[in-house]
Amino acid sequence: MSYRKLGRTSSQRKAMLRDLATDLIISERIETTEARAKELRSVVEKMITLGKRGDLHARRQAASFIRNEIANAEENQDALQKLFADIAPRYAERQGGYTRIMKLGPRRGDGAPMVIIELV
Repeated sequence: MSYRKLGRTSSQRKAMLRDLATDLIISERIETTEARAKELRSVVEKMITLGKRGDLHARRQAASFIRNEIANAEENQDALQKLFADIAPRYAERQGGYTRIMKLGPRRGDGAPMVIIELV
């Protein structure tokens, strides 16, 4: 199987991954469950690869995935700008492996394994 369903429909799963990817780009470090982090890793690495390409088509592809709701337009424009101006040049010499997952332990409420995912 090539991906985890995470107990959601495909549209809910895509929306959750878009939100998590935007948050990770903005804050560069988030705490989430292990399964979500492992799925998020592939999504964020594709976004950083688009940022490394840097052309107009790559920018439009990234903009179509990164959240840009009206309420948070300034923050999300910063996310796209940060991806192409700050994060992508940082990894110009690196061939993949842009994220790190560190285990924290079980969540208190339901025992789900928690991790911190961050940009290397």
